Amino acid sequence: MISLAPGPHGGDAWRLAEALGVEIGDVLDLSASLNPVAPSIGPFVARHLDQLDQYPADGHATAALAEVLSVESSRLVLTNGGAEAIALLAAHAPVGWVEEPDFSLYRRHLTTLDPGGPQWRSDPHNPTGRLADPEERWDVRDEAFYPLATGRWTRGDEASTVLGSLTKVFACPGLRLGYLIAPDDRTAAAIAERRPRWSVNGLACAVLPDLLAAADLPGWCASIGVLRAELVDVLERHGYVAEPSAANYVWVPRAPGLRDRLLPAGVLVRDGAGFGAPEAVRIAVPDAAGLDRLADHLERLTR
Repeated sequence: MISLAPGPHGGDAWRLAEALGVEIGDVLDLSASLNPVAPSIGPFVARHLDQLDQYPADGHATAALAEVLSVESSRLVLTNGGAEAIALLAAHAPVGWVEEPDFSLYRRHLTTLDPGGPQWRSDPHNPTGRLADPEERWDVRDEAFYPLATGRWTRGDEASTVLGSLTKVFACPGLRLGYLIAPDDRTAAAIAERRPRWSVNGLACAVLPDLLAAADLPGWCASIGVLRAELVDVLERHGYVAEPSAANYVWVPRAPGLRDRLLPAGVLVRDGAGFGAPEAVRIAVPDAAGLDRLADHLERLTR
């Protein structure tokens, strides 16, 4: 029996690989919820290896992203992944409120939790995958998975601060790309001042315009929808009922022990305890090969 305590955010494939004595590529990581149909990042990165001997400059990348998002570049802050965007905003405005369950990094970085403070919320909701009603408003909206759930870059709301994770959209967790859209340029400038110097590395800055040009959000959203339906069907055939989801992950509220039972097969799903639901799991939508692997192991578990 493999014993692996759950980490706070998923993405612990390296820990499971070490426990099993296998290469990290042999682990099917369904805990981090990356885009399962994104093109390989390698060919894009290979075009820009000359950036490794230069200090980063993010102006061109910021302008390219601002154009795609249809926002003024003066309101946009490029960050070292979505996690840095969360940390920077919480440092700038340390009082806020988060309705549970939701992504734990919000509460971790906010200094003071006050129900009367700015409201933070993920959209689609993490962990359930439900999209917010168009009439709902929050002060801070985390759209890490929004492009993959809707086929559009952002919902658009100048009254909110919007957080995003290109790490999720392009399935490049090692490259670290995120962003923050502030309500005005003065707030954006103040938050940008909090970044460590050269926060976003030169390789990420150089490759971002190429990634944006190659993005196919409507196509990816449609493909994820097909794979998600197949995942839900596989789970239901083995007695696990997922809640309706628009995201590239599903929430299974009743799956006690499933995470631990999948570990020996090198399959990692997100433990629900971090969301206050220890009997639940969040499962990323895998690609077709990953779905077959998950189905095969679930079949073995239920024999």
